[in-house]
Amino acid sequence: MKAMLLNGNEVAKEVKNSVKKDVEILRKENIYPGLAVVLVGNDPASKVYVRNKGKNCEKLGIFSQTFELPEDISQKELNTLIDKLNYDPKFHGILVQMPLPKHLNVSEIIHRIRPEKDVDGFHPENMGRLVLDEEGFRPCTPAGIMEIFRYYQISLEGKHAVVVGRSNIVGKPMLNMLYQKKPEGNATATICHTRTKDIAAITRMADILIVAAGTPEFITGDMIKPGAVVVDVGMNRVDDPRAEKGYRLTGDVKFDEAVDVASAITPVPGGVGPMTIAMLMVNTVKAAKY
Repeated sequence: MKAMLLNGNEVAKEVKNSVKKDVEILRKENIYPGLAVVLVGNDPASKVYVRNKGKNCEKLGIFSQTFELPEDISQKELNTLIDKLNYDPKFHGILVQMPLPKHLNVSEIIHRIRPEKDVDGFHPENMGRLVLDEEGFRPCTPAGIMEIFRYYQISLEGKHAVVVGRSNIVGKPMLNMLYQKKPEGNATATICHTRTKDIAAITRMADILIVAAGTPEFITGDMIKPGAVVVDVGMNRVDDPRAEKGYRLTGDVKFDEAVDVASAITPVPGGVGPMTIAMLMVNTVKAAKY
């Protein structure tokens, strides 16, 4: 029996309907949620993401403006723009699209955005609030995964949840969300990474397996515990001469094998991806409420 598909588009639709209602309430109080998106350079994937964010804002009644900057912009010039946006009342949220060109200091930019406008949830203050389970902005991708669990009534309590990948964007915040002492958490959480010995032995112990490895089809069917819930965060372009565009999109999990072992799985595309943008909308409205 094949695994149930966890449809991120379906969950995102519900989340965005809720956001739209919140925006309508705020607008009646003359509060117009605003998002500033900063795009540096010409990375094609980043341009697509930014365009999608703009479209979502428009549909939900959120004011959005994209600031397109040249690839060779200096750190000082970028810092100056961030400072300006920090104190511009039109914008409740600021998002700097990653990745940035190599000559720019990513950490400096993350620290510079005011925590109350940090809708990505990457500022050290918001990360600290996550660890302490205090009110603040949660990074969008792990927050979206938690929404998928809620929507499909997948309980984490007492389960062994394994995260593959230790990035600041997904792995580390995801780990913290899983074990929080609250009804939607209470999992026993383990994190694996490139220095973990015999990763397969650990992934096979997971009731809930969340994969953000950054490597196409890294997790194969024999690395998954039968009946596990598998969440694939990866989005990779793999050359495929048989495909119309010459490539296909694949996750960090070998889907064709995993679907026969897992009880539920997110597809790629259409799984976690739509949730990341939906949670950005949630955070932007939350910032406007603050």
